[in-house]
Amino acid sequence: MANVTLNVTDAKGKSAGSVEAPAEIFGISNEDVEAHVPLIHQVVIAQLAAARQGTHAVKTRGMVSGGGKKPWKQKGTGRARQGSTRAPHWVHGGVVHGPVPRSYAQRTPKKMKASALRYVLSNRANAGRVAVVDFGIKDTPSTKAAIAALTPVSNNQFTTVVLSRDNVNEWLSVRNIPTVHVLFADQLNTYDVVTAQYVVFSKDGFDAFVAAKTEPKEA
Repeated sequence: MANVTLNVTDAKGKSAGSVEAPAEIFGISNEDVEAHVPLIHQVVIAQLAAARQGTHAVKTRGMVSGGGKKPWKQKGTGRARQGSTRAPHWVHGGVVHGPVPRSYAQRTPKKMKASALRYVLSNRANAGRVAVVDFGIKDTPSTKAAIAALTPVSNNQFTTVVLSRDNVNEWLSVRNIPTVHVLFADQLNTYDVVTAQYVVFSKDGFDAFVAAKTEPKEA
């Protein structure tokens, strides 16, 4: 499986060369990607579940204030016996079987998340929707310059922009663009690729991402 060649564009959207992307991350075939759609779906659902706060709660009859006095005597009124006005069938009473605080987190092994990310990146690369952009932003952030660099690549469609931790001015430049979701190379995940039409790396961001995914970790 040969490496994939990604185009590099400059701040004006013109070609500025190319970079070699590892095939094991960006070169998986569409047939193989389609065979692993259930894996991608499971990882995305787990990520969305983990983002839920799970702080929802209701008050049971023991938590609702009041209701300590028996509303009427047990016998002789002709009405059904009642012990408290905070029973569930009373207005302002407690709630039965309502939601309680819980964790929605699902167990997702690291290998599953890594595989899903490779498949969705390959899917975008196969469609020509992965690019590397040299924003040309030096000392001063410029949203105008960032838009000029991104528009020829993404056609104003929703784009995930991946930067290195050193690309501070680039981050300040793209963070307010409505069609851009920006994150750092070590934060890139399956959900942010699936929801984007295009994935754009800065040159430093691409190098940082590839280095982290291909260099062997020390034991």
